[in-house]
Amino acid sequence: MAGHGYTTFDTSVGRCGIAWGDAGIVGVQLPEAREIETRRRLLQQFPDAREFRPPADVDYAIEGIVALLRGQAVDLVDVPVDMYGLPLFNCRVYEAIRMIPRGETRTHAEIAAKLGASGAVYSVGQAIARNPFAILVPCHRALAVAGQTSGFAGNGGIITKSRLLSIEGALAGRTITLFDALLSVAPLRPHG
Repeated sequence: MAGHGYTTFDTSVGRCGIAWGDAGIVGVQLPEAREIETRRRLLQQFPDAREFRPPADVDYAIEGIVALLRGQAVDLVDVPVDMYGLPLFNCRVYEAIRMIPRGETRTHAEIAAKLGASGAVYSVGQAIARNPFAILVPCHRALAVAGQTSGFAGNGGIITKSRLLSIEGALAGRTITLFDALLSVAPLRPHG
């Protein structure tokens, strides 16, 4: 296949999008308020993508994302993601995040230390903000500060992040505070 393919699909949190190429998944878009907005954001990142029926490996990724968002224990670390053209540091951050077990979180500082770049906490945060592989690179498991769910790029901001962490059992006993809800009004958006 030349270029990229994409499709949208239903989940328990709304209609998501996924784009792929010959070497694997190139992007996952969490749902926006309307499907047309989800599609638009995906096509902003991958303007050459054409809507196709997904091949078997992409269907597997979609089924895994749907199951995870339904609350099932799913490990998506074996789904191939195509990081070609992404900054090397970002790729290292994404690989480290993929290794965070379901139901656990790590701080940006812990991720930087794991990469042997303890002074690169800000750079870790920037890589996370640009994560094109939502769910497959579970950036919701990466926290700026331990126990704080601020700064999430998906539609719904930290409410989405908190929901994903709750689905995975990482926020057992934690409730979303009014402060958390107010922070979600202006969620960070990844740069396209």
